[in-house]
Amino acid sequence: MKITAIVPAYNEALNISGVLFPLQEARALGVLDDILVVCDGCIDTTAEIARGYGANVLELNPNRGKGGAMLAGAKATDADILVFIDADLIGLTPKYVAELVEPVKSGKAQMSMGIFDGGRKSTDAAQQVAPFLTGQRAICKKHFLEIPDIDDSRYGVEIAMTKYSRKNRWRVERVSWSNMSQVMKEEKLGVLEGLKVRVKMYWDIIKASV
Repeated sequence: MKITAIVPAYNEALNISGVLFPLQEARALGVLDDILVVCDGCIDTTAEIARGYGANVLELNPNRGKGGAMLAGAKATDADILVFIDADLIGLTPKYVAELVEPVKSGKAQMSMGIFDGGRKSTDAAQQVAPFLTGQRAICKKHFLEIPDIDDSRYGVEIAMTKYSRKNRWRVERVSWSNMSQVMKEEKLGVLEGLKVRVKMYWDIIKASV
């Protein structure tokens, strides 16, 4: 059973090493077979950094949005299990990757979700209130490809995954990740630009919810 980590990324050169290093360790431990970084219209050095960690890189142009990048990555790999990891995580470990993979690999669940706990209050609170928005998931490729409208979902992709899983009564397991957090958009882009992107993200989520 082949397991590939897919990291959708848009100009994450400053942050992606914090994700690729533990994924590289997880691969060395046999938790993962492959790492695929999907550079979604990147104009920085994200692709070069990813290759430096031994990851495969899929470069998309123009930008397709998060959902489109995840779908392109899924179609580009022959893995049986896909492990989606955001490119801007803080505190990821090989142990957490293994815990995310295990429920799906063992057949206990069709999908698992990594939920932050004990990290920064801003990211913890969001995930406790709305865990279905987490981007950290393991899922069988065949199930992921069943989900409709992923290509156009953009930031609404996690809502689309959650809605489909509930409709089809999948077994979904939540995995608690202590001391985990994420770089906020306002930190990456500045307050004004970060807020613009955040509003767009919420709009994509609302569209996917209805």
